[in-house]
Amino acid sequence: QVRLVESGGGLVQPGGSLRLSCAASGSFFSVNTMDWYRQAPGNQRELVASITAGGITNYADSVKGRLTISRDNAKNTVLLQMNSLKPDDTAVYYCHAQIKRYRFSSREYDYWGQGTQVTVSS
Repeated sequence: QVRLVESGGGLVQPGGSLRLSCAASGSFFSVNTMDWYRQAPGNQRELVASITAGGITNYADSVKGRLTISRDNAKNTVLLQMNSLKPDDTAVYYCHAQIKRYRFSSREYDYWGQGTQVTVSS
C-alpha cells in the first residue's frame, strides 16, 4: 500500500503563514512529480504548485511570490510554505504524487492525500 499523509493546515489571519507537509509511505520504487492542489467550496480542484524529482517547480499565477514548494527526496516528502496568506487561499489542500511502484515497469500511479483544511480569516 502507498499512502500520502498531509499535515500542517489550520486557521491563520490574513498576512500570516502556514507550512504544509506531505509524506509518501509504503512500498514503491520512486516518487516522481509531487503537487499541491486546493479546492474551495463550490470550486473545482486547482493546481497550486508542483515540483519534479529534479526540483523543477511550477506555480499557479495566483500564488507566485507567496507560496514555495520544496521536497526532500530522501524522505519522500513535499512541503508547501505559504506566506502572505489571503482569505482567497482558504480551501482544502491536497497532496498528489506520481509514483513508480516497480523498478522494471515504467508505469506511474497517481496517489492523493486525504486533504488538510487551510482557513485564512480574521
